[in-house]
Amino acid sequence: MSTPTLKLDPQAKVAPLAPIALAKLVSAADASQALTLSFEDGVAPTLLLPNAAPVEGYLHIVREIASHYAHLGLSGADKDQSAQINLFVSQGDNLALADFQTAAVIADNLDQHLALRTFLVGHAITAADVSIWAAVRASSPVIGLVKKGLHKHLQRWFNQIDSLAPTSDALVQLADAKAEKFKNKKTAAGFDLFLKDAKQGQVVTRFPPEPSGYLHVGHAKAAILNQYFARQYNGKLIIRFDDTNPSKEKEEFEQSIIEDLALLGIKGDTTSHTSDYFDTLYKYAIQMIQLGKAYADDTVQEQMRAERMDGIPSKRRDASIEENMTRFAEMSAASPEGRKWCLRAKISFDNPNKAMRDPVIYRCNPDISHHRTGNTWKVYPTYDFACPIVDSIEGVTHALRTNEYRDRNPQYYWMLDALNLRKVDIWDFGRLNFVYTLLSKRKLQWFVDNGIVGGWDDPRFPTVRGIRRRGMTIETIQEFILAQGPSQQIINMEWDNIWTINKRQIDPVVPRYVALDKEGVVKVTVKGAPKRHTKEMPRHKKNPDLGNKITVFDEVVCVEQADARSFGEGEEVTFMDWGNVFINKKEADAAGNVLAIEATANLDGDFKKTKKKVTWLAPSTPEQSLIEVNLVDFDYLITKKKLEEEDNFADFVTPNSEFRSIALADHNVAFLQEGAAIQFERKGYYILDKKVGKDGKADFIKIPDGKAATSASKVAPDADTEAKKAAAAKARAEKAAAKAKKEQEKAGKKQKKALEKGDGVGFVAGKVSAGVAAATAGLAGAIAARKEDRQDKAEQKVLKTEVGAERDNASSHFPEIIDTGKGKINMYEAPVITTNIPTPVQTKMYSMNKIL
Repeated sequence: MSTPTLKLDPQAKVAPLAPIALAKLVSAADASQALTLSFEDGVAPTLLLPNAAPVEGYLHIVREIASHYAHLGLSGADKDQSAQINLFVSQGDNLALADFQTAAVIADNLDQHLALRTFLVGHAITAADVSIWAAVRASSPVIGLVKKGLHKHLQRWFNQIDSLAPTSDALVQLADAKAEKFKNKKTAAGFDLFLKDAKQGQVVTRFPPEPSGYLHVGHAKAAILNQYFARQYNGKLIIRFDDTNPSKEKEEFEQSIIEDLALLGIKGDTTSHTSDYFDTLYKYAIQMIQLGKAYADDTVQEQMRAERMDGIPSKRRDASIEENMTRFAEMSAASPEGRKWCLRAKISFDNPNKAMRDPVIYRCNPDISHHRTGNTWKVYPTYDFACPIVDSIEGVTHALRTNEYRDRNPQYYWMLDALNLRKVDIWDFGRLNFVYTLLSKRKLQWFVDNGIVGGWDDPRFPTVRGIRRRGMTIETIQEFILAQGPSQQIINMEWDNIWTINKRQIDPVVPRYVALDKEGVVKVTVKGAPKRHTKEMPRHKKNPDLGNKITVFDEVVCVEQADARSFGEGEEVTFMDWGNVFINKKEADAAGNVLAIEATANLDGDFKKTKKKVTWLAPSTPEQSLIEVNLVDFDYLITKKKLEEEDNFADFVTPNSEFRSIALADHNVAFLQEGAAIQFERKGYYILDKKVGKDGKADFIKIPDGKAATSASKVAPDADTEAKKAAAAKARAEKAAAKAKKEQEKAGKKQKKALEKGDGVGFVAGKVSAGVAAATAGLAGAIAARKEDRQDKAEQKVLKTEVGAERDNASSHFPEIIDTGKGKINMYEAPVITTNIPTPVQTKMYSMNKIL
C-alpha cells in the first residue's frame, strides 16, 4: 500500500477524533503526505502505513502518526518534549472513558498545567493537544466541566484548539461519515429514519424547559434526544426557556437547568426565552382576534371546564371583533373588569379531540412580577399558543416532544395555519416513567415543602441532581436514553435497568476499600501472624491505573459480628487479600453475640477450598486509625409501583425511606474527595456525599447495583397504607357494582317475566327467590369489580382478603351471603335452596346437576 490509510468506525463508542484531527494536521502541513480516511461500521481502528505492519487502537495510532510525521513537529522539538507528549497521549486515552470523579481530577490537573501555557507541550500544536482535545470532546463529564467555566485555563485552551481548522474539519468529517452511514441503513434502529424531511446542515431542534423546577430524568431524555438529532445532522440546538407563567418561575430554577444541562454534556448553539417574543406574540394575538379566530371569554373556570368537556359553546363565542378587541385591551391593562377575562382560540366547541375545543391562549396575571420582564406585561400567552409560533420564528425544523401531547398536535398545527406561519414537523416519543417514582413538579415540591426530603437534589428524587448525587454517571443516563430508541410506548421502567448500566460503567474504575459494621465488631487474635506492618496494595486489582493504597496487617484484626457468628470452631476461613486462618475458639455471651475469637494463621492456605471469604481491618493506632463513617441507603418515596388517577399520592408516602448505619472504614478513605465513587468490598458501591456530615462523620451513599432484590421497595407498606389500599380497592368495587346495577335491574325484570310465563327455573317464590336474584346480580357486580382490580396485584390481594373477611361476617356486600329473611346462608358452604318443590334436572337456561 503506497498511501497511508486510516480505517475508522464513525459509530465507535469513543469518537475517533484524535486520528482524524492528526490526519487533517498532516494534510494542512504537507498535502503530499496526506492520509486517506476510510470509514466502515464495526471496523477496528487501524493505521496502514507503506511497508509496515498494521497499527491498531487509538493510542498506538496517535503515537505512530506523531512518530511517522515527527518532522512536522507533532511529537515535539526534542526527546524531553516527546516524552511529555507520550504521557499526555496516554492520559487522553484514559480520559475519554473516565467517570465523572476521575475526569474532574484530570481537569483540575490540566487547568493548573495550562495556567501559563498556550499549548500542552512547547509552543505549537502537537499530538498531545490533539489527543486531550479529542478526549474532552468524547467525554461528557469533562466537556460539561469545561463549558461550565470552572477551569478557565483549560477552557481557554480548549476553545483555542477547538477553533483551529484541523479540529473543526475533523468534527465536520466525522459528522458527515456518521450521516452517510445512517443514510444507508435500512433497519428501524436508527432514530433518523423517523425524523421526517431531515437534511444535513438544516435540522434545528429545541429543548424548551419551563424554569419552574429542576430537570428530572424525563427532561433529560428530551434534552439528549434533541441534541442527538441536532448533532447527527450537523444542525443546530436551541435551548429555550418557556417563561410564560410568572407564578411558577424563578431565576434559581433557570440557573439550575443551565448547570444540569452542562453536566449532561448538552450545550445549545443558542439560548433564548419565550419572553423575548412577548411583543410578537401579543401582535399575533391581536391578529387572531381581527381574523375572527380568537375571542375574549369571562366564563368562570369551573363552568368553562364543564362546557369544554360537554361540547357546549361559550356564550361569548360569537362576540364581535370590536367587543373582543375591547376586552383584550381591558385584559392588557389589568383593569378590574379585564382581570375577569381570558382569550380563547376559536377552533371548535365540540371537536372529538378535546384539545381542539377553543383552548385559552392568553391570561391576565398582573400581580406577580416576571423574573425577566418585571411588570411590563399584565397578560401572558399560554404554552399552547406561544410554542408553535416561537418554534416557527426561530427556524425550528423538528419539534420533539413526548407523545402525551399527541392530542395537542392538531392544535399546534392549527395555530401555525391560522397565522400563516412556516410549518414545523413534530416528532414524538414515549415518555420515560419509572416505578415507585413521581415526576410531577407539583408533587415533588410537596415533598420539599413538607420536609420529607432535603431539597431538589435529594438522592431519592428523580432529578438529574438527585440521581447524580446517588451515584449515577452522566454516561449512564445518555446510554440508557439512547438505548430506548424511538419507542412510542409509555411504560413504567424498572430502576434496575438503568442502575445495571451504571454498575457496568463504574465497576472497572472505582477503587476498592473496606468498611465493617461498627456494632458488635469482633477482634480476632491470629496466632502465627506477622507483627503489625503495612503494605502497598492495588486500589483495584484489575485496574492498576488507579494506583495503590496502604493496607495494615496485624496479629489482631477486626471482623463483623455477622461473620464472626458464622464461623465454626476448627473451620478454615479466608481473610481477603491476606490469607487463610483456622478458627480455634469463639467466646460468646448468653445471647450468642461473639465477643472474641482465637485463630491460627495459615496464610498460604488454598483460598479455593474455603467456603467463607471475609473482609477485615487492623485495629486503630494513632498513626493509622480507622475512620467512623455513615453508610446511607434509601428506599423509594412511595410504596406503590404505579399510582392510579384516583389515588392520593400522599396516602402512599413511605414512612421511613432513609437508613443510616455507622461503619469503621480503613484509613485510606480519609483522602477521598466529595463525589468520589468507591466500592466497600462485600457491601457494594458508594459515593462520598459529604466529608463532614451533620454528626461530624463522612456520609457515604449507597449506589444501587441494578440487582432486582436491591431495586425492590425495602419497606413493606404499613397497616395504615394497607387500609388505604383496601379502601381504594373497595371504592373501585363499589363503582363497578354501581355500574352493573342497571344490568341487574334488567336481568331481574326478564327473570320475573320468565317466571310468570312458567318457562323459568322455578326455584321458589318469595324471599328465597329474591335473595337468589340479588345474589346473581351481586355476583355480576363483584366480577366486574374484580376485573377492574386486576391491574394492581397488590390491591387484588387486599380485595381477596377483604372478601374473605366479609364472608366470615356474613356481610351483604358480597354475593356468597344470602339473607333469606329467616337467616343467612353461604351459597358455597351450604345447600343453595331448601324446598319441597321438585327441582328440574335441566331447563332452557342451564343444567342444574353441577349446582345441586
